[in-house]
Amino acid sequence: MSSKVTSIGLKGLQGYVVQAEVQVMDGLESIVIVGLPDASVKESKERVSATLHSMGFPLVDMKVVINLSPAEQKKNGPLFDLAIALGVLKSGDFLKENIPDDAAFIGALSLDGSVLPVEGMIAAVLAAKKLNLKRLFLPFDPTLPKIEMDDLELIYIQSLQDVIDIFSGQPPLSFDQPEAVKDEEQVVDKDFQQVIGHDFAKWALEIAAAGEHYVLMDGPPGCGKSLLAETFPSILPSLSKEAQLEKMSLYQLAGADDSSLSMPPYRHPHHSASAVSLIGGGTNPKPGEVSLAHRGVLFLDELAEFSKKTLDMLRQPLENEQVTISRVHSTVTYPAKFIFLAAMNPCPCGYFGSKTQYCTCSKKQIQTYQNRVSGPVLDRIDILLSLKSVHLKGHDFQGIESSEVIKQRVQIARERQYQRYGEKVCNGSVPYEHLLKMSPLTGEQQQLIQRLSVREALSNRVQIKMIRLARTIADVKGENEISDESLLEAMTLRKLSRPTLDTKLLTGEKRTIDDYIKR
Repeated sequence: MSSKVTSIGLKGLQGYVVQAEVQVMDGLESIVIVGLPDASVKESKERVSATLHSMGFPLVDMKVVINLSPAEQKKNGPLFDLAIALGVLKSGDFLKENIPDDAAFIGALSLDGSVLPVEGMIAAVLAAKKLNLKRLFLPFDPTLPKIEMDDLELIYIQSLQDVIDIFSGQPPLSFDQPEAVKDEEQVVDKDFQQVIGHDFAKWALEIAAAGEHYVLMDGPPGCGKSLLAETFPSILPSLSKEAQLEKMSLYQLAGADDSSLSMPPYRHPHHSASAVSLIGGGTNPKPGEVSLAHRGVLFLDELAEFSKKTLDMLRQPLENEQVTISRVHSTVTYPAKFIFLAAMNPCPCGYFGSKTQYCTCSKKQIQTYQNRVSGPVLDRIDILLSLKSVHLKGHDFQGIESSEVIKQRVQIARERQYQRYGEKVCNGSVPYEHLLKMSPLTGEQQQLIQRLSVREALSNRVQIKMIRLARTIADVKGENEISDESLLEAMTLRKLSRPTLDTKLLTGEKRTIDDYIKR
């Protein structure tokens, strides 16, 4: 007699249905698992055999063949143990009740019949929802908060016997779980009220938070680049329920800890970090920093100190908001939708363009240092900020806006975008065709962008980014259409580049249309 039991396989966060097909035959006692299992899956036969023996179902004079379908997909991890054990019980005529077709089973078996939590359980829950399964049997994990999914019943168990009892008509066991993370009180360590000066930079970061735009801050040492970046998460809206589950699943797959799941993640890798740690990888590819920053912020300080190879590997996640890792046995895709913040000095000594310190770098050293960040990477950045040191003399330290006030404006601007596009997507990532359809430019605005792009030799990507910025500025101001003023301010944000050998630093000066058309 053969049987089929549904489980869930994972390729990164993407799940697919795995059918544990079990055939029990008379013969020499043995268990064979096929379907491209890795070592942890092959060892499942020993765990299943010992568990069934301890429960009074010894596999005496039985040959068991287990096929994990689809056979062409590489299987890894012990999450198929529960499905395999149920298949053996049903095929061996130990289990009389029918196993529901709309239910999936995940969990690792202990030798005494207990079902243990496995790596990637949250990802499996998200996958079960997308695969339109109705019920999911999974081990109870007290370290995870309560998960509620529409149209998906989560049935928690502690042992294989619990599953058999439920099939017999007994109600599932109830467990005390922590409250959902969406109700967690957020704790902000740094507030914009503590940042003196930098009004223009704060405004630019508010625009970046509202539209999910990328920012590069350039300036001498000690001018406040790192402080602004560390304070930036305090103005980001709280994570939605779906985003919290995605964050939990990524951190669980990576084996990383995070104290607050309701706060957007903030990742700050050191410039000595390898490409694998930043992008992700390994024999069984794990999420890297770009994926752990999903739905949050990735801050790279001292950008020019990262290796050129590592920075160039950021091109795909910055553009596609996901990262694909290919290995011999599998190809895994992880989400990487984050707000990219970067900071760097204008030269090796840090004082090129400064009016208070003398730069000791040669022209060649400055050029070499600036070229460490390639043009394609700079081309993907929306806002280029040049900062200067702020002198405390003359500041009254009064009337500085708090992060909570700025955060409220950011939330209002995002709600305008969600309502406009009919989904939770911001101006920084909405398809360009949809952006123009909902917010068309006037003929004069199109001519202005064309003239600027011809004169400055701007790429099509930069032109599109200026339009996205203008739309976000208009949203922050509460405007229904992209105004000329918003478009000019977007051009100002994209014009504020790092110092070069032929130009001086710009510090947020306002420009008019004549400044862009005439010179």
